[in-house]
Amino acid sequence: MLREAPKKAKKRAEGASSNVFSMFEQAQIQEFKEAFTIMDQNRDGFIDKNDLRDTFAALGRLNVKQEELDDMLKEAPGPINFTVFLSMFGEKLKGSDPEETILNAFKVFDPEGQGTLKKDFITEMLTTQADRFSPEEMEQMFTAFPPDVAGNLDYKNLVYVITHGEEKDQE
Repeated sequence: MLREAPKKAKKRAEGASSNVFSMFEQAQIQEFKEAFTIMDQNRDGFIDKNDLRDTFAALGRLNVKQEELDDMLKEAPGPINFTVFLSMFGEKLKGSDPEETILNAFKVFDPEGQGTLKKDFITEMLTTQADRFSPEEMEQMFTAFPPDVAGNLDYKNLVYVITHGEEKDQE
């Protein structure tokens, strides 16, 4: 019991004692709850190694290494119930850039303000500059956000999904 007190004090100092549910909008919490329910394959209220393995299998990835699953579970401070799951996402998202910052990064390459960039250009920029993307990461991005028939990537929609988690209705 005495051992727990410093941890709680430390968390309070970091602002983590505030209610984790206040970090997200109600719709986001519902989406996280749905994801948690999908991952909690055995429906015991916790995500464990078997749940992770089954989730990967459902996504078509059958040969996940034990070490990889162990590493994922080590990121949690203890058993992963929904509150811990939500806290972990809150921690991961806390460091992400706000929508305007990411949009401004793309706008540097779009001086006319078209809202799109050529697929070939964005591929060259992301694979040759700064934190370079791998071919696999580029493939994942273009699978999730396919360019239009002219080869243009709608970066405004991409940024919206990165920061909000769902596709914006086309205006």
